[in-house]
Amino acid sequence: MKLKLGLALALATAAILTMPASAEDKKSLAFVVNGASDFWKLAEAGVKKAQGELPNYDLQFKYPEQAAAAIQQRLMDDLVAAGVSAIMVSAVDPKSSTDALNRVGGQVPLFTTDSDAPDTNRIAYIGSSNTDAGKQAGEIALKALPEGGKCMGFVGLLGADNAKERIAGMKEVIAGSKVELVDVRGDDIDQTRAKRNVEDTLAANPEINCMVGFYSYNPPRIYEALKEAGKLGQITVIAFDEDPITLGGIKEGTISGTVVQQPYEWGYQGMKLMAKFLEGDKSGIPDSKLLIVPTKIIDKGNVEQFEADLKAAIGG
Repeated sequence: MKLKLGLALALATAAILTMPASAEDKKSLAFVVNGASDFWKLAEAGVKKAQGELPNYDLQFKYPEQAAAAIQQRLMDDLVAAGVSAIMVSAVDPKSSTDALNRVGGQVPLFTTDSDAPDTNRIAYIGSSNTDAGKQAGEIALKALPEGGKCMGFVGLLGADNAKERIAGMKEVIAGSKVELVDVRGDDIDQTRAKRNVEDTLAANPEINCMVGFYSYNPPRIYEALKEAGKLGQITVIAFDEDPITLGGIKEGTISGTVVQQPYEWGYQGMKLMAKFLEGDKSGIPDSKLLIVPTKIIDKGNVEQFEADLKAAIGG
C-alpha cells in the first residue's frame, strides 16, 4: 500500500513540474501611456498581437487616472511593487520627472515610447522622431499657405518632449517663410479644455487663419469648434495622427493633411524588444538607444489607402 501511495505521489509531483507556467509565474511587461486618448487604441492592439507571440509573458496596458506626472509615477511605482519585470512609458513630463524615472529604472528595465526621457537611465526609446514629424507638419503648412499665414498651435502636454520637438521641428521648416506659428496652447489632455482653447482663439485672435493640432485629439476638437462657429474651410487646419474625424476632414478638404505615426508598431515591437532584453538578448538595442519608427504625411491623395491599411492592421 505504501509503495502504491509513494508511486502516486511521485507521479503527481512529476505532473506538477511539467505543467505550463501559470499566470502568476509569468513575467509581466507593462506599457504605460500618458493619458486617456483614443490614439492609444492602436498601441494597445499592437500589444495584443505581441501577447499572442509571447505566451510566457503577461502583457499589461495601463492608463493613468489623469495626465499628470505624479499620477503616472504612482502607477509605475505600483507596478514595480506588484512585481512587473519591465516597463515601457510615454513620459508625461520627463524634465521634471528625471529622478522619479531613474528610481523606476533602477528597479526594473525602463523603456520609453512616444515621449522620450533621454536624460534618464532608460534602456532605449522606440517611437517617432518627433522633430521629423514637426518638420512634416511645417511642409504641410507651407504647401497649404503659399501666401503665408498666422498659425495657432494646440497640444496636450507643453512640457513633454514629443510636444516640444514637434513644435521645434515645425518652426525650423517655416523659418524665413510667410507662415508663422504665433503661439501654442496646452490643455493637459483635457478634451473640454482642448476645444475651449480653440473657441477662445477664435474670439480673441481674429488674425489667426491656420490651426495646428499637435496631439491626436486636438484636430477633432479644432474641427468641431470651427464647424460650430461656421468657420470650417475658412481656416487652414494641420493635424497629427489618424483620428476618424481628422481623416474625414482630409477627405472633405477641410483639413489640409496630417502627420501619422505608427503606435501599433510601438506596442508590438516594444513588447517583443523588452522580452528579448529580459532573456539576455540585447542585439535589438542600437548604440544610439533610439529605434525610430517613421512618420508620414497623409493628405487627400493617399487618405483612402491609408484608412484601408489601418483597418487591415488592427483587424477592423
